[in-house]
Amino acid sequence: MPIATRAFAATAADKPLVPYSFERRDPGPDDVLIDIKYCGICHSDLHMARSETGPASYPLVPGHEIAGVVKAVGSSVVRFKEGDRVGVGCMVDSCRECSSCREGLEQYCVPGFTGTYGGKDRKGGTAETITQGGYSDHITVDQHFVVTIPDSLPLDVAAPLLCAGVTTYSPLKEWKVGPGSKVAVIGLGGLGHMAVKLAAAMGAEVTVLSTSDRKKADAERMGAEHFLISSDKAAMKAAAESFDLIINTVSATHEIAAHTQLLARDGTMVMLGLTTEGLPVFAVPLLWRRRRIAGSLIGGMAETQEMLNFCAEHGIVCDIETIAPDQINDAYERMLKSDVRYRFVIDMAKMAA
Repeated sequence: MPIATRAFAATAADKPLVPYSFERRDPGPDDVLIDIKYCGICHSDLHMARSETGPASYPLVPGHEIAGVVKAVGSSVVRFKEGDRVGVGCMVDSCRECSSCREGLEQYCVPGFTGTYGGKDRKGGTAETITQGGYSDHITVDQHFVVTIPDSLPLDVAAPLLCAGVTTYSPLKEWKVGPGSKVAVIGLGGLGHMAVKLAAAMGAEVTVLSTSDRKKADAERMGAEHFLISSDKAAMKAAAESFDLIINTVSATHEIAAHTQLLARDGTMVMLGLTTEGLPVFAVPLLWRRRRIAGSLIGGMAETQEMLNFCAEHGIVCDIETIAPDQINDAYERMLKSDVRYRFVIDMAKMAA
């Protein structure tokens, strides 16, 4: 029997999100039905809701940083049971057959993974043909795309780890960050503050690059040893060729050519921010030091669970501001002004009856 679900949805690119009701599919043999307790707000939610990354299908329920409790499981589910603390991130399905999926890199599924919202629902059923996300009180997800949230991580501060956490953890692991590594993080926002905490916990010497010093104390509290203001030409020159890895978390269009000079020989700048315009890059600074500019996208399911376990082991959580569902539109406007430290999280218990 389909599950009545309450949510907040975007109905058009130029309109605020509004209360919305729809039906989730009843759990099939491999499905997990989750009572959503908290859902983080990611900058990509705003991009999608406003059709800034391509035309969206409306109504659209955003949200892919989901933390909740299992309400029911299908007959073939063995990994989860009712009452388990679980999370769902940016994916709810993939082809399971391509080389990336077979390697546990479902985020790079060749035909394309199914996004938690705004994707074509491979399972269909009686639910919407377009997937709907976590700004809602229930979700039904294939068990393969559900992860366990360790008991030591409170659900509210764990929710953003399902995107912001794994998005920064994955490149840090891929580029083998550890003791002796020198890592710079551009932008101390939702992604950036997680990159600082994770890199520091891995043993790296961390520097935060920002346009002002207003977040310097926060950066130091999170584990950064140095703070560099990008408009300080003398400081930027002194920091040239310093970093093995730069994690660039900025979502807005910004200048990156000067930042490549900060990379040591064979250093890499990894782009994580979802920019919607091109960024100029010059070949000579790359050629002269064999530098690289790369991209990274969330993480696979095994890596997501690994990240949660790492955070539990090291006591790492997201810095959040909890809001009620009817505050989502205000949160979007504040997010555009960088007026959040450092992630909005929706308390679904505050959904109006």
